[in-house]
Amino acid sequence: MNQRERNSQGIIRAIFDYTVTLLSLTLLLPVIIILSISIKLTGKGPVIYSQKRIGRNGKPFDIYKFRSMHFRNEEGIALISDRDDKRITSLGRFMRKYKFDEIPNFFNVLKGEMSIVGPRPEQKFYIDQIVQREPRYMQLRQIKPGITSWGQVKYGYASDVEEMIKRMEYDLFYLENRSLFFDLKIALHTITVIVRGRGI
Repeated sequence: MNQRERNSQGIIRAIFDYTVTLLSLTLLLPVIIILSISIKLTGKGPVIYSQKRIGRNGKPFDIYKFRSMHFRNEEGIALISDRDDKRITSLGRFMRKYKFDEIPNFFNVLKGEMSIVGPRPEQKFYIDQIVQREPRYMQLRQIKPGITSWGQVKYGYASDVEEMIKRMEYDLFYLENRSLFFDLKIALHTITVIVRGRGI
């Protein structure tokens, strides 16, 4: 693929990202309102929290999510959780099951920090550990992180560094075979994952 083709795909992908984001936020507005009120009424703390993640070219950014943990338990570095994590609220567990907690990621797309499809962004704390064992992970920094990914669709949630490395293989495959058709395929698969409640 020459530079002109890459530029064209980049423009089309940006149009895809913004179109899907605006459409999703419009359709999900009732869900956003209900979840915001529910989070506020069932516990202390903000409705949305932000956390530092590493994006394209190693640039840090604040990722936005609906708060799914008890207030202040989401602070700190080691925030990877599993299905039995006591820090997760009852409402938070429901949101995670259907990926509702990630709806605010769409605002990261509007800011140009994320795409609809791309490797999930990780915390620097974990990336440093991954790179020590698998330097190939650095290749994923060539593109924007995404709300969904081939790794998430095929492997699922990664709760530790070992699982992140296994999921990385799928994301490297995506990087090598990246196309608009592949992005659409991943987006459609993601809808299936959400409907089936296959989140954490």
